[in-house]
Amino acid sequence: MTVTLEVDDGVGTVTLARPPMNALDSAMQDRLTQLAREIGTRPDVRAVVLWGGEKVFAAGADIKEMQAMSYEDMALRSGPLQEAFTAIARIPKPVVAAVTGYALGGGCELALCADFRIAAEDARLGQPEILLGLIPGAGGTQRLARLVGPSRAKDLIFTGRMVGAAEALSLGLVDKVVPAAEVYDAAREWAGRLARGPALALRAAKQAVDGGIETDLDSGLALERALFAGLFATADRETGMRSFVEQGPGKAEFR
Repeated sequence: MTVTLEVDDGVGTVTLARPPMNALDSAMQDRLTQLAREIGTRPDVRAVVLWGGEKVFAAGADIKEMQAMSYEDMALRSGPLQEAFTAIARIPKPVVAAVTGYALGGGCELALCADFRIAAEDARLGQPEILLGLIPGAGGTQRLARLVGPSRAKDLIFTGRMVGAAEALSLGLVDKVVPAAEVYDAAREWAGRLARGPALALRAAKQAVDGGIETDLDSGLALERALFAGLFATADRETGMRSFVEQGPGKAEFR
């Protein structure tokens, strides 16, 4: 398998394993869709790490595969391509991308699907599709603009330039920068902490934020209101409030 899932103590690690550069071909895309759907239904997976290994996250799509495709081929393939990334973005659990080496093109787009991005000090990110006479096709024009703003997104997409970890942090493209040897451990710690949290509340929080961004304020508030009220039917809400009253904040053990 070129994409694998390993679960340990509530954290599922999705590993890209197609050396040397983890080029995201059609088979990997379809596997990502499959795993995202599986993760969404598995109660033993409470948070997720996206990981490409110690050397590289993913240096983009498989250009050799794409070069052989006609317009008709891509018209059929572009739907499953976007669906793979959307499936990752819609995993109803916290997802962190652990970025080492290159995260370019499809690799950058995959990192954009995470809720949080931790990058190595020597990581390089970008959307270089324009240099191939293309534009990002797996969500880059949409998710990047929503994350860093349209002007900054256009700079990266129009020029195709790569940015280092420090600039990516300043742009808001990544959320934390650590030494390369610490990337996975840092991502695992983030995911592990949330894996111990209230699963239904975390799912609701992700749905409220992601859904609210796509709509007007009043509709977003209505979504928040419905999700907020619904959590009063959960055991985790009872546990959290009882623990707060009896022991103070931050001591609840959610099941």
